[in-house]
Amino acid sequence: MSYDLVVFDPDVAPRERGAFNAWFAAQLEWAEDRDYSDPAGTHANLLRFYQEMRKHYPAMNGPDATQDDDEIDRSADYCIGMSFIYATFPWSLAEDIYPVFRNLSVECGVGFYDVSGDEGDGEIHFPGDALRPPSRGAWRDVAAQFRDLQNGQ
Repeated sequence: MSYDLVVFDPDVAPRERGAFNAWFAAQLEWAEDRDYSDPAGTHANLLRFYQEMRKHYPAMNGPDATQDDDEIDRSADYCIGMSFIYATFPWSLAEDIYPVFRNLSVECGVGFYDVSGDEGDGEIHFPGDALRPPSRGAWRDVAAQFRDLQNGQ
């Protein structure tokens, strides 16, 4: 079980939620002829996001996989398509990751989708739209439970 977030090319993803959900489901068929652990060929703004995100949460796989044992506990599994990046993280890090991922998506001009969010179908943000207040969803309780388990509480 993981905490999952996505960034996407806003020029490709539909804005209407039903159409977005259908587009997103199609991405999860992993039908592109590519190595999803390799950022080569992804949209330029997504690549910029990925490079910045890895400074905080290094890749656990692919050509950019961290070799540093001290970074393994905060590494992410990045699945990189041409128009989206699907990232999975340990639930115990969700509280820390959410604002970094969300803010970097805005800074890099890419869309943001909180796959693990429980408010409706998860928060979707497109560049240029007003940024809603941060999610206060029940996922935060799940993250706290995992964090407490990790810390032996």
